[in-house]
Amino acid sequence: MTDSPAIPTESRRAVAAGRRARGRLAVPPSKSFTHRYFNLALLARRPLIVERPLDAEDTRLFRAALARLGFTVEEGPGQVAIAPGPRAVAAADLDCGNAGTMFRFLVASLTTLPGRWRLDGVPRLRERPVGPLVDALRRLGAEIDFAGRDGFAPLIVHGGTLAGGSTRLDAGASSQFLSALLMAGLAAREAVTVEVAALTSAPYVELTLAAIAELGGDVERPAADVFRVRPTALGPAGPPGGVARVRVEGDFSAACYPAAAAALTGGPVVLVGLAAGSRQGDRAFFDLLARMGATVEWREGGEVEVAGPAAGGLTAIAADLGALPDQVPTLAALAPFARGTTVIRGVRHLRIKESDRLAAMAAELGRLGAGAEELPDGLVVPGVWVDREPPTGAVVVDPHGDHRIAMSLAITALRRPGVEIARPEVVAKSYPGFWEDLDSLLAGG
Repeated sequence: MTDSPAIPTESRRAVAAGRRARGRLAVPPSKSFTHRYFNLALLARRPLIVERPLDAEDTRLFRAALARLGFTVEEGPGQVAIAPGPRAVAAADLDCGNAGTMFRFLVASLTTLPGRWRLDGVPRLRERPVGPLVDALRRLGAEIDFAGRDGFAPLIVHGGTLAGGSTRLDAGASSQFLSALLMAGLAAREAVTVEVAALTSAPYVELTLAAIAELGGDVERPAADVFRVRPTALGPAGPPGGVARVRVEGDFSAACYPAAAAALTGGPVVLVGLAAGSRQGDRAFFDLLARMGATVEWREGGEVEVAGPAAGGLTAIAADLGALPDQVPTLAALAPFARGTTVIRGVRHLRIKESDRLAAMAAELGRLGAGAEELPDGLVVPGVWVDREPPTGAVVVDPHGDHRIAMSLAITALRRPGVEIARPEVVAKSYPGFWEDLDSLLAGG
């Protein structure tokens, strides 16, 4: 493998191989919860203070959208205060970048806010489907027009049209469709009943239900595949006129990268700010690391220590990651160093994320010299570097514009020398401090 002249040197970041990741790290706040709290502030139309929100590219886009919709968004030390503005806004063009969560949440939530709202984003966002959500919303009275290709951005939402009633939803491509519907139902004119035909990444719906309940929302589940939402005046518990406060917990999705670094290089790494009983689906990645032989020790006070296997190295596993698809690249990054063959299934929907993550990881692991077989719904990665050293030739890997691909390839590069990550700034989408945090752990080793 050789260097790639097509990528300017200033747009690359070298990863130091052969060092041990060790130390103590406070994880960033949860992107998933930050998005949900911002969306619920829009629906509540009442003041909400979000403590410890994630400050990243995606969440900044959401804050900017709220401001364009007429909300006041005031940043203070460790918090963001959101409140309805003094004047109503009748129309706005909103930039969603490549923030799929924000885009899908707004498609639903803006059907409850009177006005004309145009949603668009980068070219990749225009490839990420929203048709099943729009179909379900239209059955509830919502008026939404596609301004380009049917089923995709850009689109125009005619606000104040969500009446309520019953609808059917296929959330097999994204659980965000269901989360968006459940939250929007809180501000519909009448109750909303959703029958779910298919659902992927179910733990993210649990996060939505937890956020709704925290602000007093009412969602019933009369059957496993049926949800009923009653219109609710969201706000704080206690006397009228109070201001609701919510606090964002640590992000398990972000925490998986330093945890994987510890498992691969030996550690130990202590991660601070994680609740062992969290509903975040990526909490389960720590169980996968334990299955692979890593040591995972939960402590009181929101801490977990991760270290590599005491002896014998990592062991390959077979796993359905449909409930935690964001960690497919992370597991694939470890797989070349795990004895046996790692088989990942159940993640067909990864093809419509910020990149086609299955194709991207297969291509880049191949570029590094570790072959990977791409399945329709997963990956097969043999542990080719268990009994022999990885190659050392210089190679530039392409994260395909995807933050999770960039961070995962950085983990592989901890033991595969000569790797540079192209366009490393893509991590700003969800984990702006990733490179600094990784450097701090490697400095400890």
